Amino acid sequence: MKKLPTIILLFSTFVLRQISFAESTSLPRSTPEAQGIASTAIQAFVEAADKEIDTMHSFMLVRHGKVVAECWWDPESADKPHILWSLSKSFASTAVGLAQAEGKLDIDDKVAKYFPEDLPEDASCNLKEMRIRDLLTMSTGHDPVPRLKGEEVVWTKQFFQKPAPHTPGTVFRYNTAATYMQSAIVQKVTGEKIVDYLQHRLFDPLGIDPPKWDESPQGISIGGYGLYLKTEDIAKFGQLLLQKGNWKGKQLVPAEWVEQATSKQVENDLKNPDWHQGYGYQFWQCRHGAYRGDGRAGQFCVVLPKQKAVVIMTADNRNLQGQLNLVWKHLLPAFQDEPLSENSCDQDQLQKTLESLNASH
Repeated sequence: MKKLPTIILLFSTFVLRQISFAESTSLPRSTPEAQGIASTAIQAFVEAADKEIDTMHSFMLVRHGKVVAECWWDPESADKPHILWSLSKSFASTAVGLAQAEGKLDIDDKVAKYFPEDLPEDASCNLKEMRIRDLLTMSTGHDPVPRLKGEEVVWTKQFFQKPAPHTPGTVFRYNTAATYMQSAIVQKVTGEKIVDYLQHRLFDPLGIDPPKWDESPQGISIGGYGLYLKTEDIAKFGQLLLQKGNWKGKQLVPAEWVEQATSKQVENDLKNPDWHQGYGYQFWQCRHGAYRGDGRAGQFCVVLPKQKAVVIMTADNRNLQGQLNLVWKHLLPAFQDEPLSENSCDQDQLQKTLESLNASH
């Protein structure tokens, strides 16, 4: 019985440490007005998204490094990892950038250098000349692009079986298989799956729990999709990008890499206005000087450098351009350079709206 108080004290200390760790790894919170945004503008966005997008799952707005609004449409929640689909690609390219910084590869290396055993005997010059850089910019020369699937086939070998009629680096074709090849190369040169390679270099410093990343039959993180993260995890990544790879005074990702990856590297003249602004290293250029990682069904990490803001959205939605349009319509004009007067009435109304959301709408 005499030891009971000690046990309680140790347990209490453990709980307090856990709470302290959670607080230290979470992004700080603020009112919208303190960061120069009217609560009414955020409410207009949320109400429009709730009405027009089928179906929103979560939304988080970060400005000046502080979360000013966050919500989840039931049954989604803050502690539930969400599938990122192709937003995974932006994390995969970050692994490539880190591997290059560590001298383990060069993005001008030929892809075939890493998989000579998978190259066909009659491989074309275009296949042989394809670089990691071309994988990053989705300009591999393939047309049509490879589709990697099947339990009995080697996916890297399947990648090389598709012809490449275009000179690598000249024609953009959206190519998820190219991201898988990035993952395979990083695993080959580091000896780690990219999900593990990123854990100590990126996820741990950002306070992100070890995530799930689906794998190929060969045990390689798929890269182009299959990563699961919480909404705030994505927001931390977006804020890291906004800060040019610096996090709490430590350079996690080289600033030069962030600059190159999030800048226009190739043309991508697709149909929708935010899909023909150019493409970087697994990042899309947007209108209004913004850039983004995005994924199927409305997974977005939108970084607005001019506004010092990050917009995160997860959803199950087919109209991705419509989803982005709501950001440009309601949020973009709302960013002011100076703090606004606090308005407790508007803030209370916004909070009630955020707490009342339901995905069944």
